[in-house]
Amino acid sequence: MKKKTFNVERSTSNAQSGNGFTLLELLVVIAIIAILLGFVFPVFQGVQDRAKKVQAKNDLTQIVTAVNAYYTEYGKYPIAKTETPLSSTDNADLFYTLRAVAGGTANATNAENPRQIVFISPPADTSQASPKGKIGSDGQFHDPWGTAYQVAIDATYDTNIDNPYQVDTGAGGAEIRQGAIAWSFGKDKQIGNKGDQKFTSSDDVISWQ
Repeated sequence: MKKKTFNVERSTSNAQSGNGFTLLELLVVIAIIAILLGFVFPVFQGVQDRAKKVQAKNDLTQIVTAVNAYYTEYGKYPIAKTETPLSSTDNADLFYTLRAVAGGTANATNAENPRQIVFISPPADTSQASPKGKIGSDGQFHDPWGTAYQVAIDATYDTNIDNPYQVDTGAGGAEIRQGAIAWSFGKDKQIGNKGDQKFTSSDDVISWQ
């Protein structure tokens, strides 16, 4: 007698494990991302700081170039003061004059730049007192950290300007043999290392180096 054969199919479970993350896996991923960010953020911040220093150096070069161009044009410097650095009022008048823009003390632009020559034209934001990298409502030119650039001019015409930093700390001797110098206090917004006037290891940016 012929035996009957039966095809018995094994049943497989349709219930399969899901493809989503478990809570533990999510926590591990978040922890890894946080660790990576901890490494990346300081690097990114360092890149930003270097970019701001480059911008500050460019601005300082433009300022000194503008003052020297003014001297070439008029045979004198725009601010007849020996202050080192210029006071905030004189600093503002300097940039009103160099930009050929009305403002500052009486007749600052008309008297000091009668030909209305634009020697420098940085961006401006008069809605803020200290905008980063721009001319503010105070008339001063501010560095990428929001502090006004410092400027000193050889008003005595002896080609010597007092060095604002301590001698032999990285910024030269007691006097700078230039007609105009400019500098930025950097990220900490204080001269030298938090006010000690030493250029070495500071975050300051200077035009004469």
